[in-house]
Amino acid sequence: MDGPEEKLQTQERLIGDLRQVIENAEELLKNTDQCNSALYQNARAKLTQALIAATEELERFEDAQLGRMIAATHAANVLHRDDTGEARLMRAFR
Repeated sequence: MDGPEEKLQTQERLIGDLRQVIENAEELLKNTDQCNSALYQNARAKLTQALIAATEELERFEDAQLGRMIAATHAANVLHRDDTGEARLMRAFR
């Protein structure tokens, strides 16, 4: 069974993979812009819709990841009683 650290690494890898797919799809759309056949235009339209959905999903993943990071930081601050920015900074260098 995967622990929290392994799940986080897997999620980060998936986010990175999704970013790469989006970048590749955007590049493909840009490079096939001059293709005017109905077949290409249909494929481009489908790819554009998939790209929009993937971008929205990536934003949700990133928002969720940011929320987890904020919650973890807050939990550490409470645990270590870091009430000030200075206390948080000093703990970071211990």
